[in-house]
Amino acid sequence: MQLHYQISSNQTLGDKTLAQTQPLILLHGLFGSGDNWGKVAKHFSQHYQVISVDLRNHGKSPHSDSQTYTEMADDLLKLCDTLGLDRIHLLGHSLGGKVAMQFATQFPDRLEKLIVVDMAIRTYPDAYTHMIDTMMAVDLSTMQSRSDVDKALIGKIPHAMVRQFLLMNLIKSDVNHAESDVNNTGLTWRINLAALKANYPHLLQAVCENAHYEKPSLFIRGERSDYVQDADIEHINTHFTNAQFASLATNHWVHAEQPQAFIEVVDNFLASEMRINI
Repeated sequence: MQLHYQISSNQTLGDKTLAQTQPLILLHGLFGSGDNWGKVAKHFSQHYQVISVDLRNHGKSPHSDSQTYTEMADDLLKLCDTLGLDRIHLLGHSLGGKVAMQFATQFPDRLEKLIVVDMAIRTYPDAYTHMIDTMMAVDLSTMQSRSDVDKALIGKIPHAMVRQFLLMNLIKSDVNHAESDVNNTGLTWRINLAALKANYPHLLQAVCENAHYEKPSLFIRGERSDYVQDADIEHINTHFTNAQFASLATNHWVHAEQPQAFIEVVDNFLASEMRINI
């Protein structure tokens, strides 16, 4: 599958090809897209060629009935091959963090440094099926605006910021995937909700349980998030043997809540081998 991506770089590349520049690939979380990286992508584009990717069934990337971690790692490998990228730095948040870990252990020779944001190796409990069901239950044919959809979601998704994040996936049909259903209002979900619901049990499962990665890696967790607990750090260390750890005073959306602190930690890791303490 050929993933959708966008490239950001403030460098003057001249006659250089993509393979001759230093690439940093960014992977978003569940329900997200490459657009989520905003300020982070803008900062790192000053020093690296930044490639923000839409995972399959997300953003502008193709839809598929199947969505395994092996397939998503293969998607990323195909993108690297298409762009002529022999080696990359890879940064993934949440679901994107698990994809990044899978890619690192599946294709270690293609990676220089790995950064995983607020995600552990383990299996997670179901936290989002109710959101998928709520989004799928909205009759978009009766909705005239984004505000109407927001009101339809509020009963079961009361947190305004969560709703606004989900509504980033609501688009007009003229920019939607050709295979998606179109209604007379022109509103549709860009994200492949049916496939995400069908594959969600797999996405909750652990990754890399029988693999090891020896190159430099950085795991950043939110201090107010329960996604990476103390016990997870020991587990991560057994599989990522050259791992460093950092904690920031955030919830799960580390890079969005503390962008400057996040940027500094990642900058230090990419620029050196210095040890970052929890």
